[in-house]
Order: sequence, then C-alpha cells, then structure tokens
Amino acid sequence: MIKKIIALLCIIISTQMGFAQDVNKELSPLKWRSIGPFRGGRSNMATGVINNRDIYYMGTTGGGLWKTENSGMNWDNISDGFFKTGSVGAVAVAESDANIVYVGMGEHAIRGVMTHHGDGVYKSTDAGKTWKKMGLDATQHISRIAIDPKNPNIVFVAAQGALYSKSTERGIYKSVDGGTTWKKVLYVDDKTGCAEISMDMHNPSIMYAAMWEHGRLPWQVISGGPGSGLYKSTDGGNNWEKMENGLPKEMGKMSIAVSRANPEKVFALIESDFSKDAVVYMCLMMQVQIGLKSIRVIA
Repeated sequence: MIKKIIALLCIIISTQMGFAQDVNKELSPLKWRSIGPFRGGRSNMATGVINNRDIYYMGTTGGGLWKTENSGMNWDNISDGFFKTGSVGAVAVAESDANIVYVGMGEHAIRGVMTHHGDGVYKSTDAGKTWKKMGLDATQHISRIAIDPKNPNIVFVAAQGALYSKSTERGIYKSVDGGTTWKKVLYVDDKTGCAEISMDMHNPSIMYAAMWEHGRLPWQVISGGPGSGLYKSTDGGNNWEKMENGLPKEMGKMSIAVSRANPEKVFALIESDFSKDAVVYMCLMMQVQIGLKSIRVIA
C-alpha cells in the first residue's frame, strides 16, 4: 500500500515539475532586480501583511527593521531610535490585527563573519510607528516568531540562543499576554536552540519545530549533534514530542513548514550526511503526517 502511495506521489510531483517548467518558460522575459534598501545590509527575513499586498517588513543584519507601503518602491527604517541593537532575526505581523508586530533580534544565519547578537523581542501596536521592549534579552539570536492567527496575545519565539558559548536561554518561549511574560515550553540542552517553528493556521494548537545543536568556534562552525531534532505539539505548544519515524538520524540545521493549503502536509529541509544513504538523507522531503508517522517522498 505504501509503495502505491509513493508511486502516486511521484507521478504528482513529476506533473508539477512539468507545470513549473512551462511557467518558467512563460516568465523568462521577466528579470529580477534589486528593490533596496541599498544601505540596509544583508537580510535573512521578511514578511508581508495579510490582505494588503503593498506592505512588507524586512529585517537586516546591522541595519535594523525596514518597511515599505508601496510594494518595495520606497523603504523607511522604522527601528532607529527604538531598537538598542541592529541585527534582526525575525519579524511577524498578527493576522487578526495588522497593527501588532513582533520583532526578534539577533542574526540567526551563522556565517564566517557575524554581526553583534540581539537583545530580545520588541513589539509595536501601531504598525511600526513606535516600539516597546518585551524581554528575552539573553536569547541573543531569535530565528522565528509565530503568532496565533485569532489571538495576537499568544506568541511563540524560536530562540537559537548564544552562538559562542553554552546557554540555557534558548529553545521555544510562549507568551499568552502579548509578550508581557514568557514561559519556556521546549528546551533540549544548553547547546541546542530552535532554528524554526511553524504553526498550523487552521488549528493553532498544532505546531512543528526544528531544534538545532550548533555553535561557533574561531576555527569551526558546529552544525548538528544529538540535540538536533524535529518536534510536534498538539496542545498549543505546552508539550512536544520528538518525530523520528522516517527521518535521518544525523541532523544539522533544519527548517520545517506546515502547508497552509493542506495542513496534513509538512515540509522539512534537513541538513544531513546523505552520502551514507542517498535515499534517506536527501535534503528535501515531503512528509504526509499521520500522527507522528510519515511517508517520505524524495524530491
């Protein structure tokens, strides 16, 4: 039965790839161009606003937070004078109220030359005109923020934590009062932080997270270890269970996302040693979730 399902999914993927090639051909005259801002620095995160295709926020490494209200034609820095550090790791806009914006500080993409660590979470209730500090200063590097689509006071912060040392200030933090107080709801160890978190927007009680054991030494970037793993919660993030069935044993940095069109489909991008088993350790896997079991389709 599983073989038949895999065969069917492979046919679907092949069909979709053919469709993608046709679309690429039609769009070939279009060319990518930079829309700035040209002094913001590199960026590893951005987000739009539900029901308003012209408004976007972009966090930069060293340049703070920027906003456009005309689809990128013009950008304004909206963090100067409010933020105490300049590198943004995450930004999220509440779907139920676009005036509420949360920002997590600290560059989360490890590289040879890193910017200064962040100083926690900031919140705006007027679409970025003013900001208030909301704590979690010691998390240093925040990779993602997820907001309940119906209740903007329920917020999750994925904290990678300190890069150059061990720290217990990492993992997943939850607030039910708009960031006034925080509770750590998922913690593995002092070397493992949360690299990604994804919420089922049809059922916010269901969440997925990627935990990443990592570190930076003067001569080495450490990516992966026994602390790394993918987790699922079915009770609003209060309890988490590690997912292992059908997944590689060796895991480095990962991302995970639940499909908004079909929440039974969860996509995971996994750094692993695929040379040991090319079938199992391919980086991109589509998982059809049935509880904590999965059917893996290599793409």
